[in-house]
Amino acid sequence: MYNIKGRIVDIFQQKIYTAEIAIADGTIQSITPLSEDAASTPVSSTPAAPLTTGNVPASATTVSASIAHQAGLPFILPGFIDAHVHIESSLLIPSEFARLAVVHGTVATVSDPHEIANVCGLPGVEFMIHNGRTVPFHFNFGAPSCVPATRFETAGAALDAAKVEELLKNDHIKYLSEMMNFPGVLHKDPEVMEKIAAAHRLGKPVDGHAPGLRGEQARQYIEAGISTDHECFTAEEALDKLKFGMKILIREGSAARNFDALIGLLNDYPDQMMLCSDDKHPDSLVAGHINQLCARAVAKGIDVFKVLKAACLNPVLHYKLDTGLLRAGDPADLILVEDLTSFRVLQTYITGILVAENGKTLIPSGPSTHTTASSAPPPISVSSLLSPNLATELTEKTSGTGASISPSSVSGSAAHPAPINNFHAQPRTPADFAYPLDKWGEQENVEQVYVIEALDGQLITNKLVVPVKDVAPVNGLLQSNPEKDILKIVVVNRYHPAPVAKSFIRNFGLKRGALASSVAHDSHNIVAVGVDDESICRAVNLIITQKGGLSCVDPGSAPRSSDPASGNSFNSAAELILPLPVAGLMSMDDGYAVANSYTAIDTLAKGLGSGLSAPFMTLSFMALLVIPHLKLGDLGLFDGDKFILV
Repeated sequence: MYNIKGRIVDIFQQKIYTAEIAIADGTIQSITPLSEDAASTPVSSTPAAPLTTGNVPASATTVSASIAHQAGLPFILPGFIDAHVHIESSLLIPSEFARLAVVHGTVATVSDPHEIANVCGLPGVEFMIHNGRTVPFHFNFGAPSCVPATRFETAGAALDAAKVEELLKNDHIKYLSEMMNFPGVLHKDPEVMEKIAAAHRLGKPVDGHAPGLRGEQARQYIEAGISTDHECFTAEEALDKLKFGMKILIREGSAARNFDALIGLLNDYPDQMMLCSDDKHPDSLVAGHINQLCARAVAKGIDVFKVLKAACLNPVLHYKLDTGLLRAGDPADLILVEDLTSFRVLQTYITGILVAENGKTLIPSGPSTHTTASSAPPPISVSSLLSPNLATELTEKTSGTGASISPSSVSGSAAHPAPINNFHAQPRTPADFAYPLDKWGEQENVEQVYVIEALDGQLITNKLVVPVKDVAPVNGLLQSNPEKDILKIVVVNRYHPAPVAKSFIRNFGLKRGALASSVAHDSHNIVAVGVDDESICRAVNLIITQKGGLSCVDPGSAPRSSDPASGNSFNSAAELILPLPVAGLMSMDDGYAVANSYTAIDTLAKGLGSGLSAPFMTLSFMALLVIPHLKLGDLGLFDGDKFILV
């Protein structure tokens, strides 16, 4: 038993009062007001000092009552929740994501394992659940609804309605993940509707994904039983959906940033809104998380209780999460913050365990993570997570790709199990990236070409048509034109031999060299953009050699020496590779080291001329066919409005 004193922020009653919380066995035993009437106190920005007494967890800060009174007691809140995030986009396995997130007061996520499922199928989902349970953190995973995302690309696995229902029957699976096939919903595709019906039968909510859907089509989509959307990029679109009863998640991630467009709606719809990041790279996660969005919202004049409803309360109620909300009898998931303006986190507790303090994570990295006998969850087997039918699939090959994944491939130490992957691409030559004027996979005439226009801070793109002279044909081969910021973009199938898909893209801004990534939503083939075929080929081959990663090739820079301390691999050609051995999506290294490595490769990419705020994150979405307007998959250019290959 130990006690924590502070200013309780009661979101349900919308009041703040001084109280003492008694915690034992991971649960809040009691909350005792310290003033007779427990009256509300005004919100203050006075710096606070935590006051913890009793049998405290390891490393907890203890100060005397007099010091705490002088400094001002901390505010005590329920922990923050990211209401929609793909953990894989952080480039970190769940246990490492948790280490970074708790520093900012995040105690739980609503996590869609869609990315790893597209690569490894059901074993990938199991990998995420298993690893997430090795740390004191509430990962709430969903059953991926769209694997593959479309029939117009090559993925590493497929989850039909029967497999999705088996997943939904698992207590570890909290919801049906984002239904990206909104045309399938509108046209009542039987497979799509069966997945939705299975979730409803089992009493689990269905997440949505319907960018740009308005009016009658939005109503039909929502009436199919889809309850949330995180893809709204204008207030008008969000209002359409809010009025039909949908819950809107305000997204602010490393690529898509819709906070400024949508946050004003929180004033009028505090019960229907949540906060999320969707996709967040490790350097961004080191800097902050949902706490930053709370600070920005309060700075815009939004009532603090409305902000905290979206950040702490609404996700728990909507998804029926087993996360505490600062009530007697709840799990002791709470945070101590300095004030209600900056939301600087002093301490984070999850099920009564102190997991972060004063900007430092207390969750160890590596095999030692969360291994104390008193707090570690018992080891779990494949069969305990999945139904017998699904457990047997862990010994089968995924989707006929030849990626044999057995239960042993998800074994290993508690925090760092053996990597799981599905990667069969072979090295390429520059000739593979040549782009003849009679273009493969496109129905264009020889007078013009399509160009994808990337938009910084958005997942949507524009579809441009430019004269063929802008891509400077030489001997019948189309070329990048850095002067006009029109660069070649390619997608290489990572699962089996196939021709390279090619097109052009604007707004990457590279003046030389190339970038490549095996993080390429949603099928996660290899996507690359570059100025010349040799650099593109080299960047792609660096990815292939590592069986996944991010790479950057600068053929014109001075040689670099090896820098072991950074965890990056440099050579005389100024090449940089950040290996991602887990499904070609995630590293198993220390999260802070991965963040430093990512910062280095991001810096090199920007040194090539890119003005994008997150060039690798933007690159990863250029193959995301389900987001309009023009994207490139491994089978060719795709028109996201007509939902057809060009």
